[in-house]
Amino acid sequence: MTPTIDQTLVSIAVLKAKPGQREALRDSLLALIEPTRAEPGCLDYVLFELRDEPGTFYMREAFTSSAALDLHKATPHFQAFAAKAGNLLAEPLRLVFLDRVSS
Repeated sequence: MTPTIDQTLVSIAVLKAKPGQREALRDSLLALIEPTRAEPGCLDYVLFELRDEPGTFYMREAFTSSAALDLHKATPHFQAFAAKAGNLLAEPLRLVFLDRVSS
């Protein structure tokens, strides 16, 4: 029996707000939730804020494949966020990819 290869792409995006931009970044990220969840390849898209570091956000993402993630990055809602990210982020968005090791 050949094992199936899980192509699911799971990542965590780390986004740190510039001083004074916490609420604007939070609102911009929240605006991505609904349209992203409606994308055909989206499996999971949930926003968190680091309790001990307000203004540091983590977006837990799962897409069916790298192609689905590429399509997400090309959507109008993500492109609109990307266009204003430079004014909101203290450092470039960091995308951390994860490999599943348990069920």
